[in-house]
Amino acid sequence: MVETNVEVKLKTGLQARQAALFVQEANRYKAEVYLKKEEKKVNAKSIMGIMSLAIARGTTVTLIADGSDESDAIKGLSSIIQKAD
Repeated sequence: MVETNVEVKLKTGLQARQAALFVQEANRYKAEVYLKKEEKKVNAKSIMGIMSLAIARGTTVTLIADGSDESDAIKGLSSIIQKAD
């Protein structure tokens, strides 16, 4: 299992369009992937789960991946969250 904290740098946070892109990327990996904000943890492959976190720019979230390609998943998903637009 790999876990890392990431600051959201997207201008609109992880809302609507960006959340959809994030979920699409998460679904490319075999690993189980979760996104945690404060004490709430959701499946990163679920658009409804991601949207329920209401992640704004500047928020620090925890990415958690567990599986054969966990390192790749963390790397790929972190790059989406940290992309300043």
